[in-house]
Amino acid sequence: MVTFDPHPASVVAPERELKCLATLEQRLEGLALLGIEQVRVLRFDETQAAESAESFVERILVEELHAIDVVAGDDTHFGRNRGGDASLLEREGERWGFRVHATPSYGPEARWSSSSVRAALAEGDVTKVAGILGRPFVLRGVVEHGDARGRTIGFPTANLGVAPHQALPSAGIYAGAVRLPTGEWRCGAVSVGTRPHFYDDGHLLVEVHLPGFSGDLYETTLDLAFLARLRGEAKFESLEALLEQISADVEDAQLLFNKFTADDFKLLG
Repeated sequence: MVTFDPHPASVVAPERELKCLATLEQRLEGLALLGIEQVRVLRFDETQAAESAESFVERILVEELHAIDVVAGDDTHFGRNRGGDASLLEREGERWGFRVHATPSYGPEARWSSSSVRAALAEGDVTKVAGILGRPFVLRGVVEHGDARGRTIGFPTANLGVAPHQALPSAGIYAGAVRLPTGEWRCGAVSVGTRPHFYDDGHLLVEVHLPGFSGDLYETTLDLAFLARLRGEAKFESLEALLEQISADVEDAQLLFNKFTADDFKLLG
């Protein structure tokens, strides 16, 4: 299996500011769960971007990997100026002696792709995202110290630090499932937003409240699976109204989590 790091768009089209759907570590873990035993990670930089498709095939597929069978999407493009596609792979396969298997596109209305996942995330439609991925969208982050605002109002939260290039669902409140370092999954009521009730110009945060959990999660890595969107972000007339809504959100999140089983999704590990 060949994959790239970082995201190619950061080199060939930096103005597009495409966000990554998963860390490299998550991608490698997912490939392992699918039975891929070896992965070749290529550093995608200006030199790699300038290499012709034919040179890439000879250097990587033939000389390094000694490929016998090559599987690629039917819309694949690679090499300088996107000069390589499935047809070129087939011609090169005849030349070098490997077979090419082009996988079809999927999607009932439009082709499923990383772009379609990003579009659904931008709408906060994590249910649609799960339908495309075959599993809930999972955000991985390290718990950071915050201003402890949640603790002061009775709903302590873990603040997840995420990379600047990480894709996120749109601002709102979500039901989630949180995998602790022990491997245990717990209910999570998730806020993605700027906390407009407390701050007029707050920066974007991902916070998750774990009902009934007590313990120190600082500096630990959590996996946060988004199960459903509960509502949009809102500013409330009073603290009492906010607390009432948070209580309802936590209850809704718990009900949805009660239906969640990680074993239903192979790629959740």
